[in-house]
Amino acid sequence: MSREYPDAPRVGVGVVVLRGESVLLVRRGQKPALGAWSLPGGGQELGETAEATARRELLEETGLTVGPLVLAGNVDSIHRDAGGRVQFHYTILDFAARYEGGAARAGGDVTDIAWVSEPEFDAYDLWSEARRIIAAARLTLGQNR
Repeated sequence: MSREYPDAPRVGVGVVVLRGESVLLVRRGQKPALGAWSLPGGGQELGETAEATARRELLEETGLTVGPLVLAGNVDSIHRDAGGRVQFHYTILDFAARYEGGAARAGGDVTDIAWVSEPEFDAYDLWSEARRIIAAARLTLGQNR
């Protein structure tokens, strides 16, 4: 199924990796969010569980592995072209995990990575839905702010 102008939504899976007060962000190297900072994640493959997708995408994009994953929330990401047609449509499931160690590095379709604290979110032009999911992940993992 094509990513652009799909016949049905695509399923994406993301991971909120928390390290103290910081969260791991990646800079996207492909459309539809080319150049944007976001949570690591990507498309689910046929026959792959959501958790397996989360772990695979995290490893491909950052070189990191994590322990237990907990579902933190979902996001509907729908992008329309100038004519109003749905150009991209993703239903994204986001998991939360605590950082356990290792050096993160950009890989896959990611051009850069950063550990970012909440006061820095504006400098990364972080999407409101990503902010919402990060807050939900903190609550899910018992890391109230």
